[in-house]
Amino acid sequence: MRRTAVTAVFLSLGLALTACGSRVDSAGTGGSAPAAASCVDTSGSSIKIGFLNSRSGTMAISENTVYNSLKMASDEINAAGGVLGKQLTVVAEDGASEPTVFAEKAQKLIRSDCTAAVFGGWTSSSRKAMLPVFEGNNALLFYPVQYEGLESSKNIFYTGATTNQQIVPALDYLKEKGAKSLFLVGSDYVFPQTANKIIKAYAAANGMEIKGEEYAPLGYTDFSTIVSKVKSADADAVFNTLNGDSNVAFFKEYKNAGLTADAMPVLSVSIAEEEVGGIGVDNIVGQPVAWNYYETIDTPENKKFVQDFKTVYGADKVTSDPMEAAYTSLYLWKGMVEKANSFAVPDIQAAAGGVTFTAPEGTVTVNGDNHHIAKTALIGKIAQDGLIYTDWSSGKPIEPDPYLKSYPWAGSLSS
Repeated sequence: MRRTAVTAVFLSLGLALTACGSRVDSAGTGGSAPAAASCVDTSGSSIKIGFLNSRSGTMAISENTVYNSLKMASDEINAAGGVLGKQLTVVAEDGASEPTVFAEKAQKLIRSDCTAAVFGGWTSSSRKAMLPVFEGNNALLFYPVQYEGLESSKNIFYTGATTNQQIVPALDYLKEKGAKSLFLVGSDYVFPQTANKIIKAYAAANGMEIKGEEYAPLGYTDFSTIVSKVKSADADAVFNTLNGDSNVAFFKEYKNAGLTADAMPVLSVSIAEEEVGGIGVDNIVGQPVAWNYYETIDTPENKKFVQDFKTVYGADKVTSDPMEAAYTSLYLWKGMVEKANSFAVPDIQAAAGGVTFTAPEGTVTVNGDNHHIAKTALIGKIAQDGLIYTDWSSGKPIEPDPYLKSYPWAGSLSS
């Protein structure tokens, strides 16, 4: 039903592939039909950019802070003189935690608001819904969240982790800790389902048993049955791909069932500092998470970033991986525009490869072939103060491999 609804939106927007121009497939190769002409106005002293985040709905627990970090980055850039001498004018839209709304708002930002680039999205369903919109209009989306991989597009820059920078290191970590069996729990949409295909392929090649696999709709709150199945399965660890506020209900039920991080750890890939507060630290203390950035990273760049964010939004606010990746994405776009000396999409695409930024997470570099960035993998543990502290690091940035071509066990996944 979700797929039908999204398709209906595309058709209603006039985005059927036979009518909308250049379509880029999952490998990033273009079609022959021309894209709609850009309406971006570069004649004045300002340039429009779009922010598209869920400010309402089940994903607002995660996405509001992404919007805040984007706004901070745009304010910083404007204070420093803008981009190519032009001030950034932000047009913000609410994706409302619905893929169809993301598609509609993306079309508005591109065709009606004439933004030079759009920054946002969280769930893979939202990204998948927006992808034909950006490809059909030959516009640019900067997507800031870790995802399941097996995708690249010349119209999307992925500044969150791809699979070999988060999920695979997380599995290696569990294996090193002695986990020989896993239970998979996730939200019922693209990212968890695809991530679990990858996890099962890894498990089969590494002698790990999958003792169960359960999905819940986004926003789901009754986890008594699922947690009961997890407890009965008695796996060595749980791999958690739940998203949004479902994590609150899951971890409360997990604790109520007497399950602990020591007895059966839950390794999560979508819970950062922002979500810890919503879940309640007592419900999740000691649990491991996999990301590429934590507020506790001890570098001058990160200390400044954290302090600046708290100054703008309040001393009680925390920073997190997706919002740091969003902040970084705006600076990477700025670097691409300045390298190209142009706001035109083809010029930016040609200039993108090798663009770097000294980000709070460390120096990141854009891969011009697949539009991902090199990132250091970090496994952290949630502490009683609500922050996350690094327990394991890859030690250096990992080059993006979205199709897992360097992993023999993943050979059938992208076919």
